[in-house]
Amino acid sequence: MCSIYMLVVAIVLPCCFEILSLNCGTLMKETLRYLAGIVGPSGYGSKSTAEQVANSCSYLVDSQRLTAIITGATSGIGAETARAVAKRGVRVVIPARDIKKAAELKERIRKDNPNAEVILCEIDLSSLASVKRFCNEFLALGLPLNVLINNAGIFSQKLEFSEDKFEMTFATNYLGHYLLTEMLIEKMIETAEQTGIQGRIINLSSVIHSWVGRDCFHFNQMLHPINYNGTRAYAQSKLATILHAKEIAKQLKAKNANVTINAVHPGIVKTGIFRAHKGFITGKNLHILIIQVFVFSFSI
Repeated sequence: MCSIYMLVVAIVLPCCFEILSLNCGTLMKETLRYLAGIVGPSGYGSKSTAEQVANSCSYLVDSQRLTAIITGATSGIGAETARAVAKRGVRVVIPARDIKKAAELKERIRKDNPNAEVILCEIDLSSLASVKRFCNEFLALGLPLNVLINNAGIFSQKLEFSEDKFEMTFATNYLGHYLLTEMLIEKMIETAEQTGIQGRIINLSSVIHSWVGRDCFHFNQMLHPINYNGTRAYAQSKLATILHAKEIAKQLKAKNANVTINAVHPGIVKTGIFRAHKGFITGKNLHILIIQVFVFSFSI
């Protein structure tokens, strides 16, 4: 009973900042619907799988022509997303820090679908130099780019710095993806123009972004081990991904580009990011929701 109570609290508290207009009865009703896996307006619920969503997604009908880059695809949400879209014929590019794990995923995907095309590349999202190397390597392949899923993320309970001297969580979750998007967005615009297929950029965020106050980010306060708060650092990085999506959306609209960008909260998902942090409560099963952005995501 205690664990169920804590799970409800974990869902409800972050949402309160954004849904104050809902009364307690409505809030509890929606929470229970989520826990029970009852489908919402999109036709999917917390128990929906990536394959169920992919199979009903009109965007993937002609998926033989699509190329997708998925970061953080060696486990959790990214791995399941890669598997599901590869099964539909999408060429999947997996930039990974651990090439061995990426190769194991490729083997699993190919076992499930022998015709799947999976390309592995090395990247360390916390390193700007590594991100630049990956982008240059990908662009040199001369491939189109239809989908970019900025999924990778870390959560650190202690203060660490990247090789570029940025706080590690922010460097990995936001700065790396910012540069990745910046270097690949013209290729996505070009691909959309040539193929007539809308490009999709997806930033994986989190409802925990609402834990950051409206006043400002608190970077300086966290750059000392005594003041560092891992949850706040994670929340700030996720708010940054949303702000990034909003700004890129404006730029794409100004260019009249046939590319969209959305930020998505995947719900409570059991992934490797919190595996070593028992203070966080995650779902019992791997409910893959990020892929739903192909059909429904909260638009920027």
